[in-house]
Amino acid sequence: MKKHLYLLLALLLMGLNATAQGRMISGTVTDATSGNALPGVTVQLKGTTSGTSTDQHGKYSISLPYDKTILVFRFLGYNTREVKVGKQQQVDVTLEPDIKSLHEVVVTGYGKQRRLPVRIAGTSVTTEMVLSAPANMAYDREYLPAHNTENYNYIKESTFLDAKKTPLSTFSIDVDNASYSNVRRFLNQGQKPPVDAVRIEEMINYFTYDYPQPTGDAPFSVTTELSECPWNKENQLLHIGLQGKNIQTDKLPAANLVFLIDVSGSMFSPDKLPLVKAGFKLLVNELRPQDKVAIVVYAGAAGLVLPATSGKNKPKIMEAIESLEAGGSTAGGEGIKLAYKVAQESFVKGGNNRVILTSDGDFNVGVSSDSELQRLIEDKRESGVFLTVLGFGTGNLKDSRMEQLANKGNGNYAYIDNILEAKKVFVNEFGGTLFTIAKDVKLQLEFNPAKVKAYRLIGYENRALADEEFNDDKKDAGDMGAGHTVTALYEIVPAGSRSTTQTGKVDDLKYQKTQLDPKAKSTDEILTLKLRYKEPDGATSKLLTTTVADKAVAAGQTSDNFRFSAAVAACGMLLRDSKFKGNATYPMVLQLAEDARGTDKEGYRIEFINLVKSMSLLSDRR
Repeated sequence: MKKHLYLLLALLLMGLNATAQGRMISGTVTDATSGNALPGVTVQLKGTTSGTSTDQHGKYSISLPYDKTILVFRFLGYNTREVKVGKQQQVDVTLEPDIKSLHEVVVTGYGKQRRLPVRIAGTSVTTEMVLSAPANMAYDREYLPAHNTENYNYIKESTFLDAKKTPLSTFSIDVDNASYSNVRRFLNQGQKPPVDAVRIEEMINYFTYDYPQPTGDAPFSVTTELSECPWNKENQLLHIGLQGKNIQTDKLPAANLVFLIDVSGSMFSPDKLPLVKAGFKLLVNELRPQDKVAIVVYAGAAGLVLPATSGKNKPKIMEAIESLEAGGSTAGGEGIKLAYKVAQESFVKGGNNRVILTSDGDFNVGVSSDSELQRLIEDKRESGVFLTVLGFGTGNLKDSRMEQLANKGNGNYAYIDNILEAKKVFVNEFGGTLFTIAKDVKLQLEFNPAKVKAYRLIGYENRALADEEFNDDKKDAGDMGAGHTVTALYEIVPAGSRSTTQTGKVDDLKYQKTQLDPKAKSTDEILTLKLRYKEPDGATSKLLTTTVADKAVAAGQTSDNFRFSAAVAACGMLLRDSKFKGNATYPMVLQLAEDARGTDKEGYRIEFINLVKSMSLLSDRR
């Protein structure tokens, strides 16, 4: 009898132990509107401190102690959701955007502040920096700042040029894509973007294209395609595509990164510092043991929050990021100096040495004028440290300043308006964003006047170069990252065309005449394309040359690359109300884009298609 009692007791204890250990469930968290996966969502057992968070693909797994457990899903900018698990093994959840929480946030009093230990720039002193806003101050995004102070550089749209009088077209590549995500932000708010916020080349280059990988010694391939221009049937459209060499993440050189984070008062709202922190956490998850990260912050002063730390010590890096709070004025120049100093102290020869600046660009202390900041960046770029500039926020975004800093600092510029854009920059495009395979990349096209009457480069206005600067290795130009694609479009008026496209009238020269080479008429070449680039640590450029033949592809046989880039270009011209938009309409843009969606693995193209539908509602032109 006693033996049976012991056996029964043992079975009971085993059952209780199994119940205590619980069971594992898993699932995926997605955006209810777009269907995109949400990384970084907090998943917590209600009434406890136990929980986890979703990975870069929006997936999670968690152990439950009993069937009646309730899971709480929380994420910045979304409504919190509670889900009863029951006996389910898979719990997939959709979260609805919380418009109200993105419009208002209240700062608690100083009693709840956290004081962050930092090393003050220029000293050996470690002190505490208070990084929060004044007590009981309520911020509303519609009224912070009181007036919209966003700033964009004026764009003088490029015009058609006579191929006989101006046969050369020279420009720097542009891998920035900030304009597209910024335009998207305006459209999602039901507003038309400012004209100068629309940089067509950046909209085109937001998307990746299916170009072949390079096969020779050059770090990228060159692809061209010629066909009928969709918005002007009498003209042709030339598509030029560059494809950077793909490098697997585990084969990338060691990274020496410095996160330079603006923690001034203007960065307090949810779409600024909280989003910065969420984005950097995604990046930290991608780091390898050989990678190093340091964190520099700046508000009224600049300070070192985290010295260079190995990627294998992710908890320490995450803790430093989580400690950041916003408050104070903005000493951007001092922060830049300290960040470059820290990067140089941990410089990795042959590695990826880079400062990643996150800010709204609203610098107001110390070195703060555009010209001073540009000279500072130009001086620092000679150190071999590259620069990535990430813009955040609404109402006071200094887009013009951020773009110029990236241009002058051998870097790239992106605007991050939500966590999915942060995932695109830090996870999906990790190599291209952070590892340069070629710098100072320039293109020069020589048009054959016997075949081409006139031409116009679409976009790239702020990347135009003087013809003689193509061969000048001291002239700075755009840089290309691993796996990056760069696309440029020219609208061409063929010689002998009935096109009504006009070029500017210039009187004939009095003292010299220009004669065409007889070979110009006998060749089938419409242009010669030359390209110069330098190795990431090189000082002397290398030259690539190719030609484009007068062999246009029928409109119905063009590639997805051609049609989708044309759709984005036409959309940009409509948003700018360009005088060169020809017969472009939003329905035409929609048809081009829908016919060229392709595989669209990440859903960026379908998002564009949905935006085009909203654009037509905001436009007087149907």
